[in-house]
Order: sequence, then C-alpha cells, then structure tokens
Amino acid sequence: MAVSCVMMSAPMSAQRKQIGEARTILKSGKDFDKAEKLMTDLLKDSTNQQNLRIYDIWLQSVEKQYLAVNEKMYIKEKVDTTTFFNLAKRMFTVAERLDSIDAKPDKKGVSHPEYRKDNAAKMNGYRPNIYYGGAHHLKKGDFKTAFEFFEMYLDCERQPLFEGYDYMYKDPKMGEVAYWATYCGYRLNDPVLVLRHAATAQRDEQKLEYTLQYMAEAWDKLDDDSMHIATLWQGFKKYPKSNYFFPRLMDVYNSRGNYKLADSVANEALAVDSLNELFLFAKSTVMLNMKKYDDCLKFSDKLIEINPELPDVYYNAGLACLNITQKMDPRKQKKQILKMYEKARPYMENYRKKAPDELDKWAPALYRIYFNLNMGKQFDEIDKLLKK
Repeated sequence: MAVSCVMMSAPMSAQRKQIGEARTILKSGKDFDKAEKLMTDLLKDSTNQQNLRIYDIWLQSVEKQYLAVNEKMYIKEKVDTTTFFNLAKRMFTVAERLDSIDAKPDKKGVSHPEYRKDNAAKMNGYRPNIYYGGAHHLKKGDFKTAFEFFEMYLDCERQPLFEGYDYMYKDPKMGEVAYWATYCGYRLNDPVLVLRHAATAQRDEQKLEYTLQYMAEAWDKLDDDSMHIATLWQGFKKYPKSNYFFPRLMDVYNSRGNYKLADSVANEALAVDSLNELFLFAKSTVMLNMKKYDDCLKFSDKLIEINPELPDVYYNAGLACLNITQKMDPRKQKKQILKMYEKARPYMENYRKKAPDELDKWAPALYRIYFNLNMGKQFDEIDKLLKK
C-alpha cells in the first residue's frame, strides 16, 4: 500500500515541480518558450490532459511570447512577422482548448467556466491580428496557411469561449474575411473550401461578383449541376453585364440544345442593354439555332451596324441566308432563291476577310453561293482551296 502511494506521488511531485518552474520563468520576464515546453511536455501524459492549471500556464507562456514580440514591433525592432502571427494563432488554439475543459459540466450537468470571461476579453482584443495574419500569408501566396487564419477568425463565432460576442451580427469584417477565405479556397483549387464560408462571404457586397464566380466554379467541379446553374443565374441577375455569368449561362443552355432557355437569358440581357454587342451576338446565334432565320438576320444586321469589325456575326447572317434558301421551292421560287444567295454573298465574303483561318466554315458556304450564282472564276478558286 505504501509503495503504491509513493508510485502515485512521484509523478504528482514531478508535475508540481514543472508547474513551479514554469511560473518562475513567467515571472522572470524571459525564456517564455521554455515555460511553454514544460507545459506541452506535461500534456504528453494522458493523465494531465484535463488539468486546467497546465493549460492556463501554457496560455500565459504563449501570450507573454506574443506580447514580447509585439513590444519589439512597437519600438521598431526587427522581428519575424510570421512568428508573431503564429503566436497569435497558437494563443487562440490554447485558449479554446482550455475553455473546452473549463466549461465541462459538473455532476449535476451545470457548467461553471472559471477562465472564460477574462480569456474571452483578452482574445477578443487580440483577434484583429488573426485577420492580419491571414492577410500576411495571403500576400506571400501561402493560401493554405492564410485560409487557416481566416477560418480561425470566422470560427470564433461558434466557439463557446466567445459566447455573447455575436460576431456574425456585430463584427462588420465577417463578410470580408469570409471572402478572403473563399478566395484562398479558389486559389487552392479546392471547391469544398470555396463553399465552406461562401454564405458569409456574400455579405461583402464589394466582392460579391467574384464570390459568386468562385462558387459557380466550385459547384461545377463538384458536378452539382443544379447549384452551378442556380449560382450562374444569381450572378447574372445581380450583374447582367458581367463577362462571366451571361456567356456561361448561354453556353450551358446552347450546349444542351435548350435554346428556349438560352433565348430567355438573351432577352433578359437585351432588356438591360439593347445595344450590347455580346448580347446581340448571343441573340443572333440563338435565333440561328432555333431556325428563326429572319430574326437572326435582324439581330445580326443590328450588331453589324454597331460594330462592323466582328467576324462571327457575318457568318451567322450568311448562314441564315443559306438556310432560308433550303426552305424555298426551287421550281416556284427560283428568283427569290437567287436573291437570297446574292444577299448571303457579302456576309460570307466579309467573314472570309475577317477570319481567313476559318476556311472550314467559309469555304463550303462560298462554294454553294458561287455555284448557284454561276460565278465561275470565284467558284474555281474555292474549289481548289477545298481540294487542298
């Protein structure tokens, strides 16, 4: 029995000794990292992992290291900025661990956290440096570490340690920090990280357009078709003139042959800006796809009038003319057919001038036009090009 007591008291004595040493170091004003090591060594023993005193001294040792570096920065001494921010991050980790043990309910199921109020007040004061730590690593291009800092800043909202601080409603930086976390996820090519804080990131109106872009790409990578399209629509409704949302919505619907929905997108866009070149070209293309060739010509001509330098609109118009001839009766409408070939000719010749490398598109069209208009010299030239 006596031997057993000695065996039990030996580790307790060692523990008390190390705690005492750490307290002495903390009072000395230097070597605070040694006090931290004494505590982390104690925590390697599972019997110590619920000991509040050890966590409290560990937190004090990290805080004193942090404050020592902060003081050097204040008097403009050269310091390792990364170390400073890492100390801030470590402080929060230790404080949150301490609180989780401190707040464990007693036998009656009641929680009486002893350290929470003071530690929460202190950590709340240090919290801006968690954000600046994220910004520091963001500038260095270390997106993984930057994300960890930004997430720690945001995570304070759900930590019991900060109960009553209501960061989500009272901290105006939450949206901005969530945006940077979302951006880091995007740069890390990790769609799960992109979406983790995207709802909060949407509070940042100034960067909302980019947030929605990152979200759309994330849903696309996760093969969530409905959320991808819903996000594109959200972005298009908010930013109809953005070069991102409108073209991608049109591509989604056109690639699936859903031309009615593509047309509805084009119509919404033109209602915002009836002279927008991208919108007019999209409308011209969807009219061609829907076999509404007269409408295709109408919107193509409108766009050519605004900007005569765009190659593809000439192709749309020329192809519309050729497709109209296919619907005509060659026995009853021979003159109208020839007129339509005459109409198609300048469109396709213009397209050839502006896109000479697109031979596979303009050569077969011009072959038909020159053949039907009996233009021997021009026909022979195209015939040779096609035979090559």
